[in-house]
Amino acid sequence: MLDRMSDRRPFTGCGTALVTPFTVNGRLDVAAVRRLARRQIEGGVHFLVPVGTTGEAPTLDAEERRLVISAVVEQAAGTVPVLAGAGGYDTAEVIRAVHAAHEAGAHGILSVSPYYSKPSQDGIYQHYAAIAGNTSLPVVLYNVPGRTGSNIEPATTERLARLPQIVGIKEASGNVFQIGDVRRRTPDDFLVLSGDDALALPVMALGGQGVISVASNEVPGDMARLVEACERGDFAAARGIHHRLLPLLQANFLEGNPIPVKAVMALAGLIEPVYRLPLVSPSSATLVALRAVAHDLGLLAEATST
Repeated sequence: MLDRMSDRRPFTGCGTALVTPFTVNGRLDVAAVRRLARRQIEGGVHFLVPVGTTGEAPTLDAEERRLVISAVVEQAAGTVPVLAGAGGYDTAEVIRAVHAAHEAGAHGILSVSPYYSKPSQDGIYQHYAAIAGNTSLPVVLYNVPGRTGSNIEPATTERLARLPQIVGIKEASGNVFQIGDVRRRTPDDFLVLSGDDALALPVMALGGQGVISVASNEVPGDMARLVEACERGDFAAARGIHHRLLPLLQANFLEGNPIPVKAVMALAGLIEPVYRLPLVSPSSATLVALRAVAHDLGLLAEATST
């Protein structure tokens, strides 16, 4: 298999924020983790992002996180890099999680901004500076104000970009003006990745280098092709893919992520429809809508071939 890690800069292109599969009795399904990782690689994605928000990381214990990261790294086998999630509001605990991810074989860290505690901008800076000072791995910031309750402001991102270990940001603010300002303020080689599938195209048009995608769990090949079209400047092709996928990108957030994406993957026969509390199965109305979108994209056919 082609070693795609030698073909492009790590953590550019389409990275998949992997869901975490569970068995019917709620246990971690490591065999399914491997199958999903292999499907992503075969689908053409450029890097893998286990144990993030989409992976229900807050419900995984330390050993489960280690098992997931190790399984994904093992399955990737050097073909694509692995950017492991490690975030929280206790800086010391996050540093321990970063060390554990490194030991499990991760090639980089995606770390969500501290949530709930609503730190000041200097507090956010000091949090990430402490992480960066305690690892040799590259660190990608993750800004998602809708979940954390605070925003990494562009000036703070600019300041953090001066630290050698901070190599990029996953921007999920949904604010295109802010994302453009981040791109303007940071060096060209600082990674600006869309944290929203529906904004992947505009973010790349602004000079971003890719997306960390939820939808690529379902349609890895399509999302990889969308990003590659943007990379070569073929925005007409990218728009065609975007418009075709838009109903799915919208449906994936009919309820809190990752409820819809896991439901679609279950409809496709890829995983069991199992969540850990406080997440629960989608409503019947959401499930009907998801089934219709999945049918229109031909995703239900996977259920008969897996």
